[in-house]
Amino acid sequence: MAAMRLRAESESVSFTDLSRDPNAVAARAAALGCLRVTHRDAPDMVLSTAARAEYAEENLITASRLFLALMKQDDGAKSLLLALPEVFPWARHLDAEEVRAFTVELLEALSDAAELGAGEAVHRAIVSWRATARINADPEQLRESARPFDGDDLGDDLGPAEARE
Repeated sequence: MAAMRLRAESESVSFTDLSRDPNAVAARAAALGCLRVTHRDAPDMVLSTAARAEYAEENLITASRLFLALMKQDDGAKSLLLALPEVFPWARHLDAEEVRAFTVELLEALSDAAELGAGEAVHRAIVSWRATARINADPEQLRESARPFDGDDLGDDLGPAEARE
């Protein structure tokens, strides 16, 4: 499910607060819609009302389906391709074919997040294409990435690989 934004840093409680007074924390979360629960030794969590989580999921599904429908129309696809560098400024370092590939991969990942709950796919698509843009933006890295791989780059040969089942 998509991450929920909190309006202010004051809209958080510690995990200790939650364990000491769960009713007060639950009431605060219900009043706010969601509440960040910080934990010193673990990732933060978000305590949310079911209704708010369902709205967020419905919003993601609607947006995903709308973008996919736009991509199927020439004018819609062109608009999405033109808008991408505005949303992701680093996309200016991608060539036209890479922008198209990023757009398709991003929309497919959004669909997977919406329909399958696989939100990590969106993050992976953005991170991997941003890395490609970073390489494209640095002439030395771009030259190095385009250099043919000759096998000597591995150093010592470790012998044949064995398949495991």
